[in-house]
Amino acid sequence: MIEIGKSYTIEQVVTPEMTARAIGSGGLEVFGTPFMMAMMEHAAMDCVQPDLPEGKGTVGVDIHSSHLAPTPVGMTVRATATVTGVSENGKLITFRVEASDDWGPIGEGTHTRAIIANDRFLQKCNSKLTERK
Repeated sequence: MIEIGKSYTIEQVVTPEMTARAIGSGGLEVFGTPFMMAMMEHAAMDCVQPDLPEGKGTVGVDIHSSHLAPTPVGMTVRATATVTGVSENGKLITFRVEASDDWGPIGEGTHTRAIIANDRFLQKCNSKLTERK
């Protein structure tokens, strides 16, 4: 069972490959927004995965985020996801997501993940290769 209030934090040191310039989302060598959002999603996934049955996983279906401050290469970034709700049917999980560096908050937002059966999800995805429109 997924508990409201459960949280999980991950951290990474910003590398040159994680910059806005490297990903193409900006021209500067600062921590890129797509990487911040990916870290937020990763924290949310890791937060609930231990509570899911074998063969189940989650996929991100919605994310709203603000990137509030820059982070230089070499500094550590932390992303935290906190469960704020579970849908009535138990298939959607909502999170408060936050990111910070050694100087303080750098991002915040909300994220929603759907619980899926891994095999069925991959089968549906891969059918796009064989079943053309």
